[in-house]
Amino acid sequence: MAEAAGRGMRKRVVVVGGGFAGINAAFELAKLPVDVTLVDRRNHYTFQPLLYQIALAVLSPADIAQPIRSLVRDFKNIEVLMDEVVGFDMAGRRVELKTGVRLEYDYLIVATGSTHSYFGKDEWAKVAPGLKTIEDAVEIRRRVLLAFELAEREMMETGVHPPLNFVIIGGGPTGVELAGAISDIAKLYMTKDFRHIDPSMAQVMILEGSPTILGAYPPDLQKKGIEQLNALGITVRTSAHVTDVQPGYVMVGNERIDSGVTLWAAGVQASPLGKLLGVETDRRGCVMVDGHLNPAGHPEVFVCGDLAHVEQDGKQVPGVAQPAMQMGTYAAKRIGRLVAVERGSDGSGKDVPFRYFDKGDMATIGRMAAVAKIEWPFKAHWSGFPAWIVWLVIHIFFLIGFRNRLSVFRQWAWTYLSFKDGVRLITGSQELPGWGERSKTAEKPLDLGSPVS
Repeated sequence: MAEAAGRGMRKRVVVVGGGFAGINAAFELAKLPVDVTLVDRRNHYTFQPLLYQIALAVLSPADIAQPIRSLVRDFKNIEVLMDEVVGFDMAGRRVELKTGVRLEYDYLIVATGSTHSYFGKDEWAKVAPGLKTIEDAVEIRRRVLLAFELAEREMMETGVHPPLNFVIIGGGPTGVELAGAISDIAKLYMTKDFRHIDPSMAQVMILEGSPTILGAYPPDLQKKGIEQLNALGITVRTSAHVTDVQPGYVMVGNERIDSGVTLWAAGVQASPLGKLLGVETDRRGCVMVDGHLNPAGHPEVFVCGDLAHVEQDGKQVPGVAQPAMQMGTYAAKRIGRLVAVERGSDGSGKDVPFRYFDKGDMATIGRMAAVAKIEWPFKAHWSGFPAWIVWLVIHIFFLIGFRNRLSVFRQWAWTYLSFKDGVRLITGSQELPGWGERSKTAEKPLDLGSPVS
């Protein structure tokens, strides 16, 4: 009874979302005299910056994902619930779950991230999948690898196959990384695997609606990015506004571009949970929050990561991993200060607002190519091999768990030295949208003659 009474005195914190913000908040809350319930509809935490390496068969899902329970198993004040949040009772301070359970809270952290935005054309999602989850990555891997397999089969059976065209819609970091990785897999890692097609003849194209790719990067790195993509044989088209996406092709205005595989990297929108809070949101569904990450009128609620619209120096803090991690840690620390004040302890510093500390941004563009805007510990703009090395080191460092770091380092070393990557598994359907129709009108792309040696 005494233990139950003791728990009743402790504040209850509910964390919704097990991504960068949610996990970092949980790690910080583990140090506090509070009881924490972490809710996520999936049982695993995913290191999203490396999802594209799952999509292009360099790494396996287990290399960049870990069960949430494993991450917090040593923190006795944290419990994990695999369930889906479907609503909030802000007045009653309760979180409503899909199973019908209601979780009461004293403090709430909502960090459910973002999802794909097809700008009102949600039907395009079936033709052009985006990349946000492990499931997305596995589906993209299936489509990319299957395109080569279907081309080989049709070449054997009929002597012709549709052109191996890969179109990525969106020229931000994700689009650039996908394009570079597809080029690598076609030109470096699969050249000796097929007998009747030449994978290196695959064509990769980026379609970007704005005047330049990598819009968040400075002009010199944008230019370097285009140069490195062109060196890989990747076509970059800017100011190219996609008007339709159909099985087997993409429309840019009245121009039809044939596409064996179309991938989406053009836009994101906030998780729909933001609007369920019943507070002000921006046009993307991000929750408008103040300097303490609280929506108006709710100092007990913290919104973090991609879901939060935070203004700093007249600009919105970007929805990427770094700010999400920092927001999660800040929210937990602020809860600690508020709890201390309620207990009559020192509350100094309780009004310090959140401030994003930008350490820089980077994007990889294939093997040994990248761009990096470094802000800390010094300022620099790097591209090419040096930027790629920095990218490797930082991404291994931020992976959670020694086993993950060792596994990723070993796989990258093997891929680099052997020109082989060994996770090229195709699961699920053996059909591609529009491939059958394209096959009927296929023109022989190459006079290959005998099998490729």
